[in-house]
Amino acid sequence: MTNKTANPPKNNLKSVAKDTQPSKEVIADYNGYDYKKIFWEDADRKYEDMADRLAIRRLLPKQMDTFVDIAGGYGRLADEYLDRAKVATLFDYSETELAQAHDLYGDKIHTQPGDIYSLPFADDSFDALMMIRATHHFDDMQKVSDELYRILKPGGVAVIEVANKKTLPKMFRYWFKKSDVNPFSLEPAHLRDLNEQGFYNYHPKYIESIFKKSGFKIDEVLSVSNFRSAKLKKLFGTKNLVRMEKSAQKLLAPIRFAPSIYYKLVK
Repeated sequence: MTNKTANPPKNNLKSVAKDTQPSKEVIADYNGYDYKKIFWEDADRKYEDMADRLAIRRLLPKQMDTFVDIAGGYGRLADEYLDRAKVATLFDYSETELAQAHDLYGDKIHTQPGDIYSLPFADDSFDALMMIRATHHFDDMQKVSDELYRILKPGGVAVIEVANKKTLPKMFRYWFKKSDVNPFSLEPAHLRDLNEQGFYNYHPKYIESIFKKSGFKIDEVLSVSNFRSAKLKKLFGTKNLVRMEKSAQKLLAPIRFAPSIYYKLVK
């Protein structure tokens, strides 16, 4: 079972499905896939990268003794937490990406492979954790949330990004019968063509109920990547979009506007 977000080779993909309950068939394995080069360096995703960083800088604790980046891949965001944590661990399913992380950061970061549904860490291990661009791969978010809660120390902070099902573009596609996925229903949207939409998108009320059931308190919410659009990038440019994003993340959080919703959770 995977725990990373990207566009793996198309021969791993299946056709788009309607709104359904999660299926145990979903697998996206990034071993042997150069996520760093293909998804980030070869594509125009500088805005998305900066939007992620703005949110992390706001939500992650300034000082941490022990920290783990769950589904952190090659460590794209490691420079956002290495100066804050005395000991940082990078966890991912893909040993290919963990090897890249070791090449980039050496002994500055510990790497640990494993299964998201059975994390190889003891109870109450970390002061803080984050999990970015990963939830849309998980077919059992309650189990994932429970595991994240388990490995945090009491009072610990989890910063988790969730792929949002209820966005304005998805509403319009549904209203104009361009999509069968109902953005207003609470069930996860199971979108099987990863290159188009990812696997699972979540209604905010659904995912927030999962976090609360695990025992988390929702401390803060941000709306992230609010202007994720090729047309807007061309019209305004990355720098201007990032300036707009900085203000929009908090402003649009109450309506859960963006395709990425960031949660600061406290155990």
